[in-house]
Amino acid sequence: MALPQQHRLKGRRVFDRLYRQGRRYQGSGLLLRVLAADPSLPPPGTPPSSWRCGIVVSSKVSKLAVRRNRLRRLFHDHLRRQPPSPSQPLWLLITLKPGCLERSDDQLLGECDQLLRQAGLLLDPGGQGGEQARDQ
Repeated sequence: MALPQQHRLKGRRVFDRLYRQGRRYQGSGLLLRVLAADPSLPPPGTPPSSWRCGIVVSSKVSKLAVRRNRLRRLFHDHLRRQPPSPSQPLWLLITLKPGCLERSDDQLLGECDQLLRQAGLLLDPGGQGGEQARDQ
């Protein structure tokens, strides 16, 4: 199931800014970019949200759109069930790297959680946050 409308990241200018200015957290199969939200960029009429996320799966990951869409749905469902909890409105961009199809779904989702913890957007299993919690 797809992310709710309020959590979807849209717009070429938003993606371009994330690619240029987003803070990068890199794993072996994923790349997470995080940037503070700019309320002037999303199209007017979009509902406010504490976070918005986009999932990028290029044709280098798989030439078959069915496989790329399955991966995108997998991450949308995971984020819907375990949403990040930022202290300020953020934009997130998860990019899947070529070769990630050889890994299991659990490995990919585990790596996603690990990157979100590094960014301070998920609590560690021990109840401690990531970077943002340490800074406070």
